[in-house]
Amino acid sequence: MLKYIFKRFVYILIALFIIVSATFFLMKLAPGSPFASERSFPPQIEEQLNAKYGLDNPWYIQYKDYLVDTVTFDFGESMKYKGRSTNDIISESFPISLTLGIEAMILAIGMGVLLGVIASLYHNRFPDYLASTIAVLGISVPSFILAGLMQYFLAFKLGLFPVSGWKGFIYSILPAFAIAITHAGFIAKLTRSSMLEQKNSDYVKMARAKGLGKWTTVFRHTLRNALLPVVTYLGPLTAGVVTGSFIIEQIFAIPGLGKHFVTSITNRDYTVIMGTTVFYSIILLFAVLIVDILYSVIDPRIKLKGAKK
Repeated sequence: MLKYIFKRFVYILIALFIIVSATFFLMKLAPGSPFASERSFPPQIEEQLNAKYGLDNPWYIQYKDYLVDTVTFDFGESMKYKGRSTNDIISESFPISLTLGIEAMILAIGMGVLLGVIASLYHNRFPDYLASTIAVLGISVPSFILAGLMQYFLAFKLGLFPVSGWKGFIYSILPAFAIAITHAGFIAKLTRSSMLEQKNSDYVKMARAKGLGKWTTVFRHTLRNALLPVVTYLGPLTAGVVTGSFIIEQIFAIPGLGKHFVTSITNRDYTVIMGTTVFYSIILLFAVLIVDILYSVIDPRIKLKGAKK
């Protein structure tokens, strides 16, 4: 196990290097500069700003400084938020995004597994058709459309929830559901198909022959093995929750890291773009590693490649 984790850690470092390099060169290829929109700046002021942030250095010097900043995890001061460092922006806004993301993941997994179990237990009957329809609708409708519809009907028309902002738990309910519903649909379809496959396995037939009830068999035997495809989806789910929150945080005016990331791209705030990109990349790469390790925990028959037997 330790050998496998070490190898994957090396792969993570290689992937981070590629992501960091790609981010740097894509920013350099993009036309304009962080101060291009500041029309009131005299050329001398713009030159001083470029010198302050090292933008007047040759590209290879900037690339070297960028790599050093990434290794030390110090991305310097934001080019647009005066007096604020990129690290401060990440430390202040990421807990908000993390709270929203965890809530959305819990909702997605809970709703998806529940719908999938119901659909498989009542195969080709009304509960199956209803659960499958809900899952397909969740997959088909984009999260930003759901967000707008929920804001209009549940918040504006009925007044059940606040329209936007972040001042307590109730403010997180609508955005969390907007992110979760699409992923819940995918999880429901995965759980349903996997449960149907497990229902015909020998160990389930043996459990039923011993007199175990339907729900006891489901929770003791069928569901555990049926969750393997769901665990596989946790990596993409993490990525979807993180990237999906970019738009949702904008719609609901949530001061999370996703909102700062979108704003930094619009403003060409290079230091914030680089810092948030590296930060998100680390989270996603380690999420995939954790998913692979969970495989062997859920099903001990699965051996991780490179792990000691």
